[in-house]
Amino acid sequence: MIKEQVILVNEQDEQIGTMEKQEAHERALLHRAFSVFVLNNKNEIMLQQRAADKYHSPLLWANTCCSHQRVGETNIEAGKRRLEEEMGFVTELKDVFSFIYKASFDNGLTEHEFDHVLIGYFDGIPSINSDEVAAWKWMGIEEIKQDIGQNPSIYTEWFKIIFSNFYTYIEAHKI
Repeated sequence: MIKEQVILVNEQDEQIGTMEKQEAHERALLHRAFSVFVLNNKNEIMLQQRAADKYHSPLLWANTCCSHQRVGETNIEAGKRRLEEEMGFVTELKDVFSFIYKASFDNGLTEHEFDHVLIGYFDGIPSINSDEVAAWKWMGIEEIKQDIGQNPSIYTEWFKIIFSNFYTYIEAHKI
């Protein structure tokens, strides 16, 4: 079985190579990623709790889904693919902004990502893939901000970083 590859990029998001995902995280190399935020008609965000068997950050809460693009795949194509794989539905997505972040984990791995933040809208009930997701819920944007402040340990490191950037974006764009 071929191990999952990530796209290594420079700080301008230009592809400079590929590498097996685990090795890129062990070496903390900058690679392309995406984070999907799905909102409903109440302006709540669908959060997912990572499955218990995940190799890092198990059972922590994060945005609707996130992952890595494959070679030749657009950000939108990758977001829709992973949304369907993890949450069991597809919706239209819009690439709204990108930024670079770095987050280290207790197990020695580091996420160093050029992250493309995608936004979509959905009012249904997901059909979660239990290999990927333990649970899901809708939460209001202000409620998430407060809860991260009060209970930071129940959220993934990257979600705390990405949510801060997302919050700034939605405030500036009145979403």
